[in-house]
Amino acid sequence: MHEKIMVIEDERKIADAIAYALKREGYEVETVYDGGEALARLSIYRPDAIVLDVMLPGMDGYDILKKLQNKARIGVIMLTAKEDIVNKVLGLELGADDYMTKPFDMRELLARLKSLLRRMQAAGDTEDAAEIELGGVALHIGKRRATAGGRPLDLTPKEFDLLAQLAARPGMVFTREQLLDLVWGMDFAGGTRTVDIHVQRIRKKLGEDCSDVIQTVHGIGYKAAGGGRIEN
Repeated sequence: MHEKIMVIEDERKIADAIAYALKREGYEVETVYDGGEALARLSIYRPDAIVLDVMLPGMDGYDILKKLQNKARIGVIMLTAKEDIVNKVLGLELGADDYMTKPFDMRELLARLKSLLRRMQAAGDTEDAAEIELGGVALHIGKRRATAGGRPLDLTPKEFDLLAQLAARPGMVFTREQLLDLVWGMDFAGGTRTVDIHVQRIRKKLGEDCSDVIQTVHGIGYKAAGGGRIEN
């Protein structure tokens, strides 16, 4: 096991405890206590995943997530003392993969991190499919780029993952629960409603000419229009 993990947490006792537990599990670990410094270190250290606190000096966890949206895939587990649903949904919709509220059990954090890294590995195994084309929409999976009618799409990580999940299997009907599990990979705090919200946002970004690429199957969920092409 040689995955690189960055712990971004301003409470040094918590950060050092997490780092110690991760190192015992065989991970390479770098600990950063300031949000601004963390953003600078990310491009140098290039971790596979980060454990990210929300409340940070210099730059908070939400701002770091926004900066990460157009960069290479990095798994994110967010930590926060806030318990309200709004903050959980905000972090997850900005691209976090999982969310834990302080105080947390270290064994659970390790288990969630292992699960996240397994999902990322499984996703990476399928990313050699260079491009998916569907109804004027093209997705380059490995580079995480998408266009509609030749126009670049500014998709969040979860919007890209959701569109790719549907486009890779044109005509296949997915329930909201299936999409929630496949894209978010956990019991998402926002419930299945978040799938509808993400579909609405994707359709808006696709524009009128391509918005029907994602079709609603009433009472069930969604599917991509048939006739797609996948190139390896």
